Amino acid sequence: MSNTHILLVCATGMSTNMLVSKMRKATKNHNLEVTITAVSANEADARLISQEIDILLLGPQVRYMKSKFLKKVKEKKIEVHVIETKDYGMMNAEKILLEALNLREIKND
Repeated sequence: MSNTHILLVCATGMSTNMLVSKMRKATKNHNLEVTITAVSANEADARLISQEIDILLLGPQVRYMKSKFLKKVKEKKIEVHVIETKDYGMMNAEKILLEALNLREIKND
């Protein structure tokens, strides 16, 4: 798994930034080449246009936007997943990261 770009989307981008920091640390621990960024839901559309995104992770607070994002990224074949509320609340960055990467890997097999 190399050069994978994950975009995390939440309501305001605040708490997700903490999660991104922990996820970046987890990528180093697992020797993974993954770029991870976080934006608010309002900024997500611009990022999806301006950046190559492989996986779109939605925070639990914006899970209701999943169908909207699925439609927007259908042509780009971007994986869209909602982070489990428990994992998000506990900032279980490693689990969130590895599950997202594994789901992408399974779909690409």
